[in-house]
Formats: sequence, C-alpha cells, structure tokens
Amino acid sequence: MLFVCVRNGGKSQMAAGLMRKTAGDTVEVDSAGTDPGSTINALSAQTLAEVGVDISGNSPKSVTPELIAAADLVVVLGREATVDPVDGTPVEVWDTDEPSERGIDGLERMRLVRDDIAHRVDQLAARLQARLHHQ
Repeated sequence: MLFVCVRNGGKSQMAAGLMRKTAGDTVEVDSAGTDPGSTINALSAQTLAEVGVDISGNSPKSVTPELIAAADLVVVLGREATVDPVDGTPVEVWDTDEPSERGIDGLERMRLVRDDIAHRVDQLAARLQARLHHQ
C-alpha cells in the first residue's frame, strides 16, 4: 500500500504511520510525494506521537512508477497531488479535511487532520481485513 501527497512530509507520512499501527505486519506500507520536501512536518510528527506513532525519523521521498506498480493500492491524500495509475494499480483519492480553510491552524489544525486520516485508515484497514477473510 502506498500513501501519496505532495510534500511527503505530513499527510501521507501520517497515513502510513497510522496504517502501520492499525494493521501491523499484515500490510506493507510506504509513502511518497509528488514534489517531496526536505523534512517531516514537525506538527505532523508531534500529533502522531500523541497517539503512539513515531514518524520523526522518516524522510520525504519521491513517488516513482516503480513504487506505484509495487503497490496493490495507492491512496492519494488531498486535492493537490495527482498520480497516474501504473499497470492497473488502483488509485483511491481521499479529499482530506483542511481545517485551515476554516481558520484553524497550528497544532489544533494538525490534530483534526490526524483524526480525519486515522478514521479513513481505520475504515480502509477494516475493508482490507474483510477482503482477506473472504479469499
């Protein structure tokens, strides 16, 4: 499973960390960016640490056709990033909550983003689990 956003410093890293926590070793998880930044977003890392997920040692990296092809599912977080499917790999787009559009910033914004992504990750993990049980 590959999570993608633009910078690979916040949302996709959060989703990958949360999926690793939720699914454990049952799902191979990676994340990448369409225009990766140089560092992990400090507020993203701080709000994930609050729920027991450590992404502070991660580094943003670029999405490649090989990463997409290796995934069984690509999840794009937010409206800014776009990914072209490779070899029929399904791409799902999550139009994630953006509290800054409502004037909410800083740590409060990032907690709302984290909670939205966590809810979506839980739903996806449940779907994957159900699929595994029906095979």
